[in-house]
Amino acid sequence: MDDLETIITCPLGSKCREVKDDKVHHCAWFVKMKGTDAQGEEHDKWNCAMAWMPILTTEVAGEVRGTAASVQSMRNLQDGRQKEAIQAINNNRIGVK
Repeated sequence: MDDLETIITCPLGSKCREVKDDKVHHCAWFVKMKGTDAQGEEHDKWNCAMAWMPILTTEVAGEVRGTAASVQSMRNLQDGRQKEAIQAINNNRIGVK
C-alpha cells in the first residue's frame, strides 16, 4: 500500500477553494499558518483548520506546561520568602521580651 498515491479528501464533501460562476469560493476553515511548531518544523502553507488542530493542540499543551512550571517556581520562591518573613517576625518577638 505504501506505493499507492494518497488522495486527501474533505470528510464534509467540500472543496477548500474553487472557482464557480466567475467567483472564488473559499472555505472559512481553509487558513494559512506560518511559523515553527513544537518539533521545530517550519510551516507556511494553506490547509484546513481541522488539519491544523493536532499541531495547534500540541503547541498549546507545551505553552501550558511552561506556564505551569513558571507558576510552580514562583510559588516555591514565594513560599520560601514567606517562611523567612515569619521567622524574622518570630525572632523579633522573642528579642522584644
